[in-house]
Amino acid sequence: MEALFTAVIAICGKIQIVSDFFWDFPANFAWYRSIPVLGNFSLAVLLLVGSGIYFTLRLKFVQLRYFKHGLRTLMESKATETGISPLAAFLLSTAMRVGPGNILGVTGAVSVGGPGALLWMWVSTFFGMATAFVESTLSQIFKEKQNAEYLGGLPYYGRRLLGGAAWAGVLLSLIYIIYALLCLPAQGFNVVSAMAAIVSSLTGEAYATNSSPYWISFVLLLAASAYITFGGLKRISKVTDILVPIMACIYVFTIFVLIILNLQSIPWFFATVFSQAFTPDAIFGGSFGVALDQGIRRGLMSNEAGQGTITMPAAASDAKHPCEQGCVQSLGVFLDTIIICTLTAFVVIMGKMWLGQEGAGWMQLGKLDKFLTSCGSMTMDVAGLYFCVSLLISICFCLFSFTCLMGFISFSEICAKRISLSSAFVQTIRIACLIVISFGIITSIAGMDLGALWDLSDFANIITVYCNIPLLYIGFKHVLKAYQHFDKQDSSSYTSEVAGIDLPVWDEKAGR
Repeated sequence: MEALFTAVIAICGKIQIVSDFFWDFPANFAWYRSIPVLGNFSLAVLLLVGSGIYFTLRLKFVQLRYFKHGLRTLMESKATETGISPLAAFLLSTAMRVGPGNILGVTGAVSVGGPGALLWMWVSTFFGMATAFVESTLSQIFKEKQNAEYLGGLPYYGRRLLGGAAWAGVLLSLIYIIYALLCLPAQGFNVVSAMAAIVSSLTGEAYATNSSPYWISFVLLLAASAYITFGGLKRISKVTDILVPIMACIYVFTIFVLIILNLQSIPWFFATVFSQAFTPDAIFGGSFGVALDQGIRRGLMSNEAGQGTITMPAAASDAKHPCEQGCVQSLGVFLDTIIICTLTAFVVIMGKMWLGQEGAGWMQLGKLDKFLTSCGSMTMDVAGLYFCVSLLISICFCLFSFTCLMGFISFSEICAKRISLSSAFVQTIRIACLIVISFGIITSIAGMDLGALWDLSDFANIITVYCNIPLLYIGFKHVLKAYQHFDKQDSSSYTSEVAGIDLPVWDEKAGR
């Protein structure tokens, strides 16, 4: 097994070189970096942020105009026999968005770019909400109905927008399935590690990675994953309907307790974020460009706006109008970054562990250790509070990882059905997901770090961005036409006649 781990790490290292090239291009060339301001941005960041700005202007700030409408849609959502409700689709996509990256990614962004990275995270998120609206609306427009489920997303609208080419749907589906299989081991690793940490917190004992708590966690996670996975998309959505609100509420409550204990630091927090956004402290490199890049990149990678990875649950919704789900998914970006990620940043920054003599030691810690250390500094030495906070954070981290794992599996199944409706093929993809989860768990039990596999997911992330963004521009004319119809708010049905293209699903919904 150790030889296998060594081989995987070696392969990841090679792929990381290619991944970094694509992520940093053309900023990895000195002539480009010498360009003022622009030289701080890679092509990927320019594409993502630039597209968000473009869509925001063309759609007349849809993320602001229909913010309340999105909230109303969520509150009025009802169960449906066909597809899943807009709320269920929102929670399923949130299961994917709100993952370990909401703690580790934000902590990493602040650690590298300083507190000012948070401001740029907010800016990128605002425009990313418009991008999420476009890709989610597009997935609704071109969704398909199979049995009692709606299926759609990047592989589906990709095929339609490229002239119905079967190869396009298959290729985009395979890219996502590979992406998910590369990400699942790390999520399995995180879940089991978090479960063992919870047991350790409750018993007050430190356990070796090959001890019974790890093996029991292995069995429980694999059994739960298998039961939920083989129940299909609707069973997965039922689980996320329950877990997402629970984990969000626990996390928000825990961080709010810490903030209330440190109310006097809030003015300092905002002053630090805004000042460091333009003139970062030397401990973070003192570079404006680093804060800018870290904030934008981590923000976009957390909420996934523009990647096309959240389009599958958006298509599964039984929405009344394509733009309705676009409004809902835009809220998902807001929840993920403006709320969840900001709460994480509150802790990391207001903990002030990066200041003074403690800063040198703090910079050497791992991301989760940095976050928990910051939590400890905010507990104000209240007896037993740090124990409760660390326990709740461990529970949240476990749930974040598990729901993210469920998201990967469900979206892989949707992509598998784009390739083939064969039951045997879909079951094979499900089994493959469980196998790679097991691999991640075993690495945890073996006491090895699976960090190298994140290099592979970084590579898959940039590939999906470069595949999805051009399709959004190709399909934007259809989104714009749907938005103009939606903007009338005259209760008329969205049909093929309105869209100017053949849309059987929407004609059926309209009774035509």
